[in-house]
Amino acid sequence: MSLEALYAPIAADMRAVDAVIRDRLHSDVVLIRQVAEYIIGAGGKRLRPALLQLSAGALGYRGKHHHELAAVVEFIHTATLLHDDVVDESDLRRGNRTANALFGNAASVLVGDFLYSRAFQMMVSVGSMRVQQVLADATNTIAEGEVLQLLNCHDADVDVPRYLQVIRYKTAKLFEAAARLGAILCEAPSEVEEAMARYGMHLGTAFQLVDDVLDYSGDEATTGKHLGDDLAEGKPTLPLIHAMRHGTAEQSACVRQAIEGGGREALPGVLAAIRATGALDEARRHAEAEARLALEAATPLPPSPFRDSLVQLTSFAVARDF
Repeated sequence: MSLEALYAPIAADMRAVDAVIRDRLHSDVVLIRQVAEYIIGAGGKRLRPALLQLSAGALGYRGKHHHELAAVVEFIHTATLLHDDVVDESDLRRGNRTANALFGNAASVLVGDFLYSRAFQMMVSVGSMRVQQVLADATNTIAEGEVLQLLNCHDADVDVPRYLQVIRYKTAKLFEAAARLGAILCEAPSEVEEAMARYGMHLGTAFQLVDDVLDYSGDEATTGKHLGDDLAEGKPTLPLIHAMRHGTAEQSACVRQAIEGGGREALPGVLAAIRATGALDEARRHAEAEARLALEAATPLPPSPFRDSLVQLTSFAVARDF
């Protein structure tokens, strides 16, 4: 199922979110507008805002704060992308040149800071200390995840728990916050709020696991990324960890050297080791296990088109090729 079909129950809400995003991007500083509008306009799945809309819809929310908070979540996510691309020295995202490639590293970092601060201005306007706490905690955890990932780069001894910790902090935490916020807005019971948080956390983990698979198997025109970007940055993701553990001594040494050295020179040998050890299938199995946990968390929700989309997103997360 396409994302367009999955978003059908919230189509009007997503248009409203886009309107809020455009309005709240305004700044009298021209460069801020240019960089922010470029990165926001470059597309993307808008998964985190959609997750907040679906969570709120599934629990019967009828207010307007979910549009503002969805824009907040997207601004936080966008700020992390701007900073990530600078740290990773990336020049391509979603098939387009990165903001740092076009405007420079300094502009990207500073506009990322603007988006963070604008997000906090907006969340205050909702008037809920609980909302502020969730988003502040999520933003802090994401920053910790970014630092953990930096520490893991070029470290071939990273194991699966350390790898998953980065995913939980850096990627899944904002999914978790988005789903949780939908429940908070509805003043749902604590057990429902926790179920939505688990849903978001496991769904976000599944998405990142599949992203890591696509880094070694995706079509560049479809994914909008260079094949082997993670390898070039020395990131020890699950396919590489599995290949080192289950490959021959020669294959393991090839992958280890590639992680420690970075670059793409060893990509052919690494791809051969990944194929020989079934590393991509193993990573997808991990993603499918996370998706099942997300499904379990969403299944008790009352029947509705919103719940159906939340359920179907768990399948989309692992079946996608972009």
